[in-house]
Amino acid sequence: MSLMNCFFRLHEFDEQVKAVRDGMSKVVPVPLLSLFSGYELETMVCGSPDIPLNLLKSVATYKGVDSSAPLIQWFWEVMEEFTNQERSLFLRFVWGRTRLPRTIADFRGRDFVIQILDKYNPPDHFLPESYTCFFLLKMPRYSCKHVLQQKLKYAIHFCKSIDKDEYARVAMAGDLAVSSSSDAESDPEMDSSN
Repeated sequence: MSLMNCFFRLHEFDEQVKAVRDGMSKVVPVPLLSLFSGYELETMVCGSPDIPLNLLKSVATYKGVDSSAPLIQWFWEVMEEFTNQERSLFLRFVWGRTRLPRTIADFRGRDFVIQILDKYNPPDHFLPESYTCFFLLKMPRYSCKHVLQQKLKYAIHFCKSIDKDEYARVAMAGDLAVSSSSDAESDPEMDSSN
């Protein structure tokens, strides 16, 4: 790498870094920032990259089902079995974020809501739905843990648009083929609104 390229790479984000530093200095005196490592600052601002399920459970509330119901127990068992990366994908699916706040107080009264709906018939043919603005997961009353796991994994890996933004963008651009929209409407697997 040439000296000129090296210099460019070292300073290409100076303006953006200065803006972040100026913003942070309005909240925290800059000399205090040197007391923390980069990882400590990241954790304080963004939350931990490790997703503690006990913290998520502590802010969970339930609608249409009791917290001791088998379906809820299966849900938490599946979450325990998920890798940290899958938990991060789950959070993005239900909340639009990939990390949890550090403490219960950092949630600022926002609960994670799991709502079970009986409108899905047959329930095992439908994906869960999420409403990221409300930290809300709506699920059918799945028949077993395996089905819940499969549907949840599919949703977190393949249902990435928020409120069908991508679908709307493509439709507005006129690129949406009539056949593909009619296929999606007739396929209950595609009926997830994340």
